[in-house]
Amino acid sequence: MANSGTRMKAEKTTGPKSGSRTTAAGPAAPVQDIRVGVIGLGIMGSAMSANLVKSGFEVFGYDPVAKARARLKKAGGTPCDSAGDVARQSRFIVLSLPSEAALEDACAALLAGARKGTIVAETSTLPEAAKLRAQAELASKGITLLDCPLSGTGAQALTRDLAVYASGDAAGIGKFAPVFEGFARARYDVGAFGNGMRMKLVANLLVAIHNLSTAEAIALGARSGLDPAMVVKVVADGAGGSRMFQVRGPVMVNRSWGEATMKVSTWQKDMRLIGDLLEATATAAPLFATCVPVYNAAMALGHGPDDTAAVYSVLEHMMGASPKGGKKAAARVKSKVKSKVKANA
Repeated sequence: MANSGTRMKAEKTTGPKSGSRTTAAGPAAPVQDIRVGVIGLGIMGSAMSANLVKSGFEVFGYDPVAKARARLKKAGGTPCDSAGDVARQSRFIVLSLPSEAALEDACAALLAGARKGTIVAETSTLPEAAKLRAQAELASKGITLLDCPLSGTGAQALTRDLAVYASGDAAGIGKFAPVFEGFARARYDVGAFGNGMRMKLVANLLVAIHNLSTAEAIALGARSGLDPAMVVKVVADGAGGSRMFQVRGPVMVNRSWGEATMKVSTWQKDMRLIGDLLEATATAAPLFATCVPVYNAAMALGHGPDDTAAVYSVLEHMMGASPKGGKKAAARVKSKVKSKVKANA
């Protein structure tokens, strides 16, 4: 088994090794000759399809929401009237779906319209069992389904700053490589089908914790008299920083969580899947368990359609603080410090 840090160019690879890393070094074949379908044009799907267009692919896409299809057309892709139309037009298809029901509908469309030899990359965060059912159904018609969840937010997807956790048929992953390179900066081949979802849930456990710890750190800085924007700039560059601190910190400081790149309501699905895997594996996860009530509170406070950076607002409610309450808290800190100085003089 190769180390996860192994680098190799996709065009030089005859078959991916488990755990290997492929950087986006450029498509291995003329992309203008490749038709790519995208079923699901939400936050992630629309960003991926736009980047595929920019990379030179002919992109066909479908989403039940008319505005999403209009965005694809504006980006230079071809919106279709149904998922079946996408299946008929494309040999390589990306699925970016919100639910098991949506996956079942997409499978039905693929079975009815896709040709034998079509390769489908399922990039959604969905139960492994649902993906396994879909894999078996599609295989009966000669269609290869790959389990390929993504690491990265919607904002990162816009700039092609995604990593693919590719699992399943090695030959299929190799053939799909140029498409992955069209919307992601890196691909990790993690082995058997389903390993992609497991790796995704491991990563998302950390995302859940780091997102909340980012909010705690910024709140502490603000209430102790520090400029929140300076806290993000300085801490992100040091040992205490994390990718979530870099991505979500500015959103918390600017209070711009109304512009969601990962909705709290959608994130709840991921939290449940992480919890299910923890239970199934009897894994102790006290930090994750501590996070769960905070995300539930975000839903209760009406932040369902907002970005998960809204946990900062939850902490404010827990402290009974207004957005400007930090100034009073900072004044209290300074007063306590002065009192201690006098007492020790």
